[in-house]
Amino acid sequence: MKKIVCFITLIFILFSLSACSGENYSDSSKNIVGIALPTHSLQRWSQDGSNMKEQFEQKGYNVDLEYANDDTNTQIQQIQNMIIRGCKVIIIGSIDGTKITDIIKEASDAGITIISYDRLIRNSEDIDYYATFDNYMVGSIQGQYIIDSLNLTSNKGPFNFEIFAGSPDDNNATFFYNGAMEKLKPYIDSGVLTVKSGQTEFNDVATQSWDTDIAAARMDKILEIYGANEKIDAVLSSNDSCAMGVMNSLTKAGYGSSEKPFPILTGQDCDKLNVPAILKGQQSMSVFKDTRVLASKVVEMTESILKGEDVEINDTTSYDNGKKIIPSYLCEPTYADKNNYKEILIDSGYYSESDIR
Repeated sequence: MKKIVCFITLIFILFSLSACSGENYSDSSKNIVGIALPTHSLQRWSQDGSNMKEQFEQKGYNVDLEYANDDTNTQIQQIQNMIIRGCKVIIIGSIDGTKITDIIKEASDAGITIISYDRLIRNSEDIDYYATFDNYMVGSIQGQYIIDSLNLTSNKGPFNFEIFAGSPDDNNATFFYNGAMEKLKPYIDSGVLTVKSGQTEFNDVATQSWDTDIAAARMDKILEIYGANEKIDAVLSSNDSCAMGVMNSLTKAGYGSSEKPFPILTGQDCDKLNVPAILKGQQSMSVFKDTRVLASKVVEMTESILKGEDVEINDTTSYDNGKKIIPSYLCEPTYADKNNYKEILIDSGYYSESDIR
């Protein structure tokens, strides 16, 4: 009799364990989603993290959200902790996408699905998906804005022009740069746009860590080339933190008067500090990537992964990370300037008027 009871008990325990295992995928509260992002200090990453966390939690998922303060070793340790904690999916906005391949392999070997978020992680076969905005289009929008603002198709200038690209360890920075230069290089080659610094190649115009102070220091040196009597007509800046550095330098050099107005100046991310500058005419535009849209898409992709469903992608050719082409979903950016900011930023609910005043 005791043997029969023990056998029944064993069957019950095995059944219970099986049921609990099944709950990991049917009960969202049993699933832990890891989100590893570069830094909390840049507004866009702070918003990305909070947007994803809020949407996941509304759906009942547990979230492990970590920011690495732009330190790759910290990010590696955070991902290691996510593996130990039992995350089913890890979403990674990398600091340096070439230096975390070992920990990503470890995660993949543990059966964890990896989504590379906004910044493509390079040289890894273990990336499952990539979610971002169309980064080449970001640069194209910036380049076209300069063309239209200076009316380059009919106005032969010459116009003085300088370039500030993004961080060399951010794969997206080359997409932004290439998208813009495809538009602008013909005008540089023809002399309509004159780059007096002579700095046009990506390695010469890149801004490490997208740092505002680094951008300002480089613009200070460029302005020495121009002297007091020549002005810059346009600056391609890949994002708002670089644009802020350019503005700081230009302001110090006396730009902002009727005799020496600010140049056409591009940006990206519509940061709260930069939108007022757009309204004041110090910065001309900023490419708007609605992080709510990207967050929603990544939440949708993650849910599909956890439910064993097909994951929606819309690009299978553009993003080769050096090991394979990564199945991607690309969201479409737009831009905001003083003419349309209310429609794009306020009416959409992204900001309130008090946020940017």
